[in-house]
Amino acid sequence: MFEKDEWTQQELYKYSKQLEKEDIQVILIDTILKPLDRIETITYNPYEMNLMPKGSIFVFYCDTGKTTKERLSYYKKKFPDYKCISLRGGRGYWRPNYQLLDEMDKNV
Repeated sequence: MFEKDEWTQQELYKYSKQLEKEDIQVILIDTILKPLDRIETITYNPYEMNLMPKGSIFVFYCDTGKTTKERLSYYKKKFPDYKCISLRGGRGYWRPNYQLLDEMDKNV
């Protein structure tokens, strides 16, 4: 889960479900002032973010995912009490109607 620095949309949903069971929050951080459709996001605000429960996961996104991936080391230094991840493909790859289907896993 935390072996790599970026998650796809599918991994975001899948890991969020798993971490929710462990009472760990996954928070999607908007760095470009363009919220994503059909998912809760917060605008990048270091003061507000430092008020989140320690151990939370911050998933940063931009238009393409490149900028947030390049800035990830900066975010990790700025928020040492949190895990920082970049959203692969950013807003450009976001599919608003995407859903995780549990039934698919059972049919394999």
